[in-house]
Amino acid sequence: MLTSLYVRHFAVVEEAEVAFGPGLTVVSGETGAGKSLLVDALVLLAGARADSGMVREGCDRAELAAEFDLSALPEARAWLEREELDDEGACQLRRVIRAEGSSRAWINGRPANASQLGELATLLVEIHGQHEHQALLSRGHQMDLLDAYAGNEALVARVRELAAQWRELGARIRKLSGGDDRERRLDLLRHEVGELERWALPTTDLAELEASHKRLANAGRLAEGAAGVVELLDGDSEFALRRALARAHAELGKLAAIDGGLAPFLELLDNAAIQLGEASDGLGRYAQDVDLDPERYAEVDAHLTRLHELARRHRLPVAELHERLGALQAELAELEGAGDALDRLTAERTRLERGYAEAAEALSQARRQAAERLGGEVSALMGELGMAGGRLVVALEPVAGDEPDPQGRERCELLVSANPGQPPRPLRKVASGGELARISLAIEVATLGKDSIGCMVFDEVDTGIGGAVAEVVGQKLRALGAQRQVLCVTHLPQVAAQGHAHLRVSKHSDGDGTRTHIEKLDATGRRDELARMLGGLEISRETRAHARQMLERAQSA
Repeated sequence: MLTSLYVRHFAVVEEAEVAFGPGLTVVSGETGAGKSLLVDALVLLAGARADSGMVREGCDRAELAAEFDLSALPEARAWLEREELDDEGACQLRRVIRAEGSSRAWINGRPANASQLGELATLLVEIHGQHEHQALLSRGHQMDLLDAYAGNEALVARVRELAAQWRELGARIRKLSGGDDRERRLDLLRHEVGELERWALPTTDLAELEASHKRLANAGRLAEGAAGVVELLDGDSEFALRRALARAHAELGKLAAIDGGLAPFLELLDNAAIQLGEASDGLGRYAQDVDLDPERYAEVDAHLTRLHELARRHRLPVAELHERLGALQAELAELEGAGDALDRLTAERTRLERGYAEAAEALSQARRQAAERLGGEVSALMGELGMAGGRLVVALEPVAGDEPDPQGRERCELLVSANPGQPPRPLRKVASGGELARISLAIEVATLGKDSIGCMVFDEVDTGIGGAVAEVVGQKLRALGAQRQVLCVTHLPQVAAQGHAHLRVSKHSDGDGTRTHIEKLDATGRRDELARMLGGLEISRETRAHARQMLERAQSA
């Protein structure tokens, strides 16, 4: 539910913050006062393309912000968590539009792009205006609408899942029975598997090969260096460490004979002598045993060279070649055993086709029944909304071809006849903006409770109607407001009287500029505003009395 909307330096609005509650909130005002600016702000917060012309004259930027209560919108909460934009259940959309044309957006204080705004907004608010009704003209949207009305979610998901599995199996079958391509693939696989079986190594063996290569490449340096260290430790020079240590031990032994407190240090020198001896002996043996085999080095070097060539060919790190071998071996085994595999896959595809046929038929039957009910309900509502004799037909057209289709075996087309005796024609070809608004309202009333959108916005839904029809429109909007939050911009008192809350938009000029003011009306203010809408500039006592009666009748209904 929309809880607040803030706009600053937006068109003719200098600054305004409006709080919203549940039910139907109507917005009225004189022509040109800017009644639709609230809707325009929501459209921009829903990710629509920004226009620098919406920035108030003389200002560098416009700011828009909306807050929503997500307590009844689990899908919106889940979306925020997925996008890592959640903030302890809060939901704030903010957008800044600069005078030079650029814009920035935030969700819960974190930067967001227009696409993210649009995705989130579709879970928060549904806007019905003469430009926003275009979704109703999309055949895909029409099918989604029918399925939502019928409660076909589980059937649609099942049909989509079976069609996807069928297509995946078909791709595997084509791969296994690919004719010449299959033979060429087999030849290539056998060659690549043979190469990798010869050269590719598990991680541990590869590490040992690389270490061996490093040792063999530096064998001479290792032998010479080890021998040099032995000379430093135990050579003939008087500076050799073991000789120096022996002298130090003898001198310390004399001192320890005088002071027994030096005995521990003498023991340390004993240990050092033992360790130096072990190091000298070990290094001596190492220097003699270093592998100086050039043939072994050439063999190891050739193996590594071959591995790097294979890595470049397969576009993989050397360490992943052994894993690649496993994958190619599995594919080769599958292709070589294609006969049995094809039989299994073909049988599985046949089973899927039967399952799809059953699910698609169940979906088709549910759609046919729902199409008849929806067409009848919307047609009746169209008559109530000033389109007497008009009717809506929900036509289902079969899809050509026998392959399982993820959308089912039919497509939906909304057909409308605006006048008695006229054949129904596609909605996208015959409906005007005003007609679309009323048809959309009729559909919303007919499908009430079939979606999870918490806020619906209707902009000028009452265009081109009046009198009793206008009162019916207001009643239908009020009925929607009993279960959903509804915001309606209107110029008709019959509609405005049905609101649970009423906002008035007024425009003021002080000679230097024009400003729009938005205020929430109390009971007296609502009566006076309805009187203005009924009587124009001259508001009589009778007009006020009529306005009061309209309000009392609407509130008691």
